Amino acid sequence: VLPALPERNMVFKGLVTNKEDMNKLMLTPRIRYPLLGGSGLITFEKEEVAQTIIEMKEHVVELSCGEELEELDRCRVRVQAAPVDILLPSALEIGLTRSSRSILVSDLPSLGIPEEALLDKLELFFSKTKNGGGEVESREFLDDTGQVVLTFAEDGVAEPLIARGRIQVLIGKGKYEVKISPCMSGDISNLQVR
Repeated sequence: VLPALPERNMVFKGLVTNKEDMNKLMLTPRIRYPLLGGSGLITFEKEEVAQTIIEMKEHVVELSCGEELEELDRCRVRVQAAPVDILLPSALEIGLTRSSRSILVSDLPSLGIPEEALLDKLELFFSKTKNGGGEVESREFLDDTGQVVLTFAEDGVAEPLIARGRIQVLIGKGKYEVKISPCMSGDISNLQVR
């Protein structure tokens, strides 16, 4: 039975060098394993080390600090080592959909202003038709990337902006060049684990 996977927004970055690589995505799993209280997960660089510790089963771990402690002050804990089976992804298929009304704004300047204030300024700029925009229906700051997704109320606004690629945005008293990219959303259509 597969564990429930948390829902997470992802932004994929990178350069494609060969056309053959365009439909490939390398996954490096970050192992997070639910543990019972009083347990710990240790990953060793070499499999042989883990096997040796598992074969020994019981271990006494010294938790005291310093060498000049008397026997009464020393703290030792008896622990048991056991192997763990972890499900790792072996194949992942993602169905990508390109939004017809959204753009991804990146290369944003670091102005030291709150996120909401930056969103307000971007919405104001991109809501003006003279800047190539239109009425902004929603805006979202992608926390872990520093990028913004703007969704327009009407079709036909996003494509010309994406075609421009880069645009000078007036924020406060300064002009800053930002990058405009298509906004892709994806759903996992197939996940195989081993």
